[in-house]
Amino acid sequence: MTELSALASARIVVDELLDGGVRQVVVSPGSRSAPLAYALAEAEAAGRVRLHVRIDERSAAFTALGVILGSGAPAAVVVTSGTAVGNLLPAVMEANHVSAPLVVLSADRPEELRGTGASQTTEQMDLFGEHARFAVDVPAGTDPARAVRTALSAATGAFEELPPGPVQLNLAFRDPLVPASGEVFPPDSGRQPFHYAPDPVPLDLEMPEGLLEHRTLVLAGHDAGPIAEAFARAHGLPLAAEPSSNARFGPNAVGPYRLLLELFGPEAAQPIERVVLFGRPTLSRPVAALLARTDLPTALYEPVPVAWYQEGRRREVPVATLEELSAFAGRAPEGWLDAWLLAGEAAQHAVERVLASEDALNGPSVAAAVWAATRGQLVLGSSNGIRDADLAAVPTLEPLATVQANRGIAGIDGTTSTAFGVALGSGRETTLLCGDVTFLHDAGGLFLGAGEAEPDVRVVVLNDAGGAIFGTLEHGALAGGYEPAVERLFGTPHAVNLGALAAAYGVPHHLVSSAGELAEALAEPVRGRSVIEVRCSREGLRELHARIRRAV
Repeated sequence: MTELSALASARIVVDELLDGGVRQVVVSPGSRSAPLAYALAEAEAAGRVRLHVRIDERSAAFTALGVILGSGAPAAVVVTSGTAVGNLLPAVMEANHVSAPLVVLSADRPEELRGTGASQTTEQMDLFGEHARFAVDVPAGTDPARAVRTALSAATGAFEELPPGPVQLNLAFRDPLVPASGEVFPPDSGRQPFHYAPDPVPLDLEMPEGLLEHRTLVLAGHDAGPIAEAFARAHGLPLAAEPSSNARFGPNAVGPYRLLLELFGPEAAQPIERVVLFGRPTLSRPVAALLARTDLPTALYEPVPVAWYQEGRRREVPVATLEELSAFAGRAPEGWLDAWLLAGEAAQHAVERVLASEDALNGPSVAAAVWAATRGQLVLGSSNGIRDADLAAVPTLEPLATVQANRGIAGIDGTTSTAFGVALGSGRETTLLCGDVTFLHDAGGLFLGAGEAEPDVRVVVLNDAGGAIFGTLEHGALAGGYEPAVERLFGTPHAVNLGALAAAYGVPHHLVSSAGELAEALAEPVRGRSVIEVRCSREGLRELHARIRRAV
């Protein structure tokens, strides 16, 4: 059998990827991956794929992850050999836990160079371990078609009992790595690959007849989807929905629900009797405490396999069909939904009164403003940003934006890159709300090479000069001389000039210091990249949350 050249093999890989539904690929430059780069460039010229170039492999991987979140389709990331592959690990871990079909194309040296001390060579196969659904080493010169098809099947959940998730194709290439002499690059066709990214829309369900009455709470965690809202509405049940559930809307949604759980606890006049869980709950300790109650029957809607927990490690009963879920949840007794809605309205007013009494902007007030103003795609950073939205964002009757967040492992890395990918994948304007530490952690995500497609992304940075979330946890209550250590090790104070940082990347920067200025900035159209910096203080944040709890 004739050995395939590196470029011939790479062209087969690209053809199989495109046949399998991949329409966008993020490429980091490198010599060993050059055959893939040339094959993808040819396909882009033919209008078959969109390429995005990122010099930082970690940023490239999170950009690809964002493309998947924004488009709902698989995407690939291409890197050269060596440490370039290791830089993908954080995004692969996140993709694993959110079941995102991320295809890693890692270039490698041929077998005869491995273990010889050849430059930029290491053990790359199975580098991602259990985080990859499938990994295969494709020897240089062999036909990669079958390996690519198998990888795509694993990535998209085509195998029974295996949820979608990341895969690795470790592709060995032997010199020459460039097109042969006499080959001519194809002319640009002027076409673009078609892609469609649907928005969340309300669904309608019917409640079965003959259901028993239960005081059931519908809890919508991350990625629950509009089905959670439809189920709560059909059964007349209150809905407690996290911001990234994409179910935080509709007439049954309760905004500051986490502050009300104790009011409907075991000793209340109307206690919660059952919980129906959609998606993955990730945000608050009150919700975790509710789900940990062994006296409370809880069902998890799981129509397909998921990757965010291991079988047998959670106490909820998995339910695969809506019919079974309806029988478990039952219908609401008279007054149950009204009690939650009235309490929710009173709690919302209490939260807003406390926030309005503050002289300066703070996390919850900024999150509420961003939530109300955003259309298209909204990306919420980990740490305080998404929790502030969970506390203060007012549910609307219909969804105003699609909400994304990296809640698989809830890290802060790659957040800006993820938001850029979401915008590129969806083709819609995108707003990112994050803290200053999250922003600085992925400052390189702002980088775009000359000629690269510029996404429409507005980054709203709540800059309180450090990590505020630890002050709201038990660390913030320490005394006895530990305060300086807490500030240094957890608060991580800094004096970075975010305006200068944005300017270095050619990104417009707007500093706001009042609610009116923020409203004006958010009213501007989202065109290209921009940064809105909201300066505030971490001082008194713990007390602010205490005042909110007392007011509720």
